[in-house]
Amino acid sequence: MNSYHAKRRLSLVLRYLLLTLLAVIWLFPIVWIILASFSYNDTGFVSTIWPEQFTLSNYTGILNNPQYPFLDWIRNTFLVSIVSMILSTFVTITVAYALSRLRFAFRKPFLQIALVLGMFPGFMSMIALYYILKSFNMLNLAGLTLVYVGGAGLGFYIAKGFFDTIPVALDEAAEIDGATKFQSFIHIGLPMSRPMIVYTALMAFMGPWIDFIFSGIILSSSGNPKTYTIAYGLYNMVHSSKGASTTFFTQFIAGCVIIAIPITVLFIIMQRFYVNGITAGADKG
Repeated sequence: MNSYHAKRRLSLVLRYLLLTLLAVIWLFPIVWIILASFSYNDTGFVSTIWPEQFTLSNYTGILNNPQYPFLDWIRNTFLVSIVSMILSTFVTITVAYALSRLRFAFRKPFLQIALVLGMFPGFMSMIALYYILKSFNMLNLAGLTLVYVGGAGLGFYIAKGFFDTIPVALDEAAEIDGATKFQSFIHIGLPMSRPMIVYTALMAFMGPWIDFIFSGIILSSSGNPKTYTIAYGLYNMVHSSKGASTTFFTQFIAGCVIIAIPITVLFIIMQRFYVNGITAGADKG
């Protein structure tokens, strides 16, 4: 028995050592970025872990830089993310509920087609989307929002799996009492799918907040920095001219820390719903 406990204790120790090592490896870049954002440096890349001189000038500089309007980028990205989150969540949840509960012609072929289309990365269509939006004179934030919302309909599989776990007998009982499909969705489906709604909303908000590819393609033609989103604005700040990567490198890092704060806070607050949404949506396809 003592030998068994010793082996089990050794196994636990090795597991915790491995987890500690993985945590250090995962946290090291984050800690470096945070420390680098407080370091004084005007020569380019920060080569030290611990700053020789702590300063807040990087944060004040990025917030008050007249050449690169960081506050306008935050406002633009926040508006796009909020609108995309609301519309995308509505589209995703309604499509998932309809495919889970309703039986209609071409339902299975649609599921198969959506699955195949979901395997292709979104950036494959960005050139076509660019010319489509250009023909409608929508190479702006409205067009960018339309791109995000337009792709929400194919992200229903996890939400559909969640609705599949809700007993159909509840809907049938409501219909016996005279409820319509829409009333069953409002009074039964939505209240019981709160974790999935939160998960879908978080994903829909985070996508536009950190996206660089689509925002860079669609907004680059404007030439007005005040119309950029955060990701493209920060990229443009360190690539706009020769020497910009050296001059604004630490400000760029400070901007990265700032934009990470809202996502981090949202995940901490909504962590329980987020985990529940993932696990419940993976039960059935």
